Amino acid sequence: MLRALLAILIVVGLIAADLRYNNLQSARAVLNTVVSPIFWAANLPTRFLEWTQTHAQTRTQLLEHNERLQRENLILQGRSQQMASLQAENVRLRALLNSSALLRDDVLVAELVGVSPDPERLQLILNKGESDGVFVGQPLIDAEGLMGQIVEVSSDSARALLITDVTHSVPVQVNRNGVRAIAEGTGELGSLEIRYVSSTTDIQPGDLLVTSGLGGRFPEGYPVAVVTEVERDTGEAFARVLAAPSAALDRTRHVLLVFTAPESQEN
Repeated sequence: MLRALLAILIVVGLIAADLRYNNLQSARAVLNTVVSPIFWAANLPTRFLEWTQTHAQTRTQLLEHNERLQRENLILQGRSQQMASLQAENVRLRALLNSSALLRDDVLVAELVGVSPDPERLQLILNKGESDGVFVGQPLIDAEGLMGQIVEVSSDSARALLITDVTHSVPVQVNRNGVRAIAEGTGELGSLEIRYVSSTTDIQPGDLLVTSGLGGRFPEGYPVAVVTEVERDTGEAFARVLAAPSAALDRTRHVLLVFTAPESQEN
């Protein structure tokens, strides 16, 4: 420390002499070279403080920028999820409209707005009612098959009973060979039981069951279910047959209400 102070005093004295006598130009050049590191070192605290302040401001700005980007990314992810949902719904609606184009009967698109609060009743609440021409007993389908029928109607809404409800049954026939039977609900969304099928009847897993048209409630030919299990016990008159509904009973949001054509009603 004392050496540095002494060096500074010498330099100051030489500068004063140079200013007075102006004959130390060469010595001044050498001294400037020697003294430069001393001034640079003396200026280090100030430079360090400025660098620290700049670095702190830059880090704060980076943190704020990163936080803003995270918020924007979260918002974009939320919008992306909504777009994915809308895209999936658009695909379902296209499938529904394509299926309606293949039907022989007039249809009305309805939207699911609620489900029955009773866990033992598999019912849906729709946003179409008597003012839209909806009536009790009207068949309800989606893009894949029969869902059920209307059991209650108000002016602007309706209640539908699903085919898997324990109180519901529908006449069906095996699409492969025309064998007739009754498909009854089991109380589980993914299961139907086919009643009164003889143990010797030609029915097997994978067979498609469609509405037979018997009874006049459901038009003929709508897909109902696919056989998943056939059990034949010796000594039993009827086989135990289980099937999975063709319609997406637990996922469909938009459905079709079928208005049977006059020629279908006459048959």
